[in-house]
Amino acid sequence: MRLAMSAVALFRGESGISSVEYALLLAMIGAGLVAAVGLVGANVSTRINTAATTVG
Repeated sequence: MRLAMSAVALFRGESGISSVEYALLLAMIGAGLVAAVGLVGANVSTRINTAATTVG
C-alpha cells in the first residue's frame, strides 16, 4: 500500500519523473527483454538441435 501511495505522489508532484522519462525507462527495459529472450532462444534452439542429432 505504501508503494502505491508513493507512486501516486510521484505523479502528482513536480519532483517526480516525467512521462518522457517513464517512456525512456520502459524502452530500455523492453530492449533488455528482447535481447535476453533472443539469447535464451538461441541457446535453447542449439540444445534442441544437438539432442535431435544425438537421438536420430
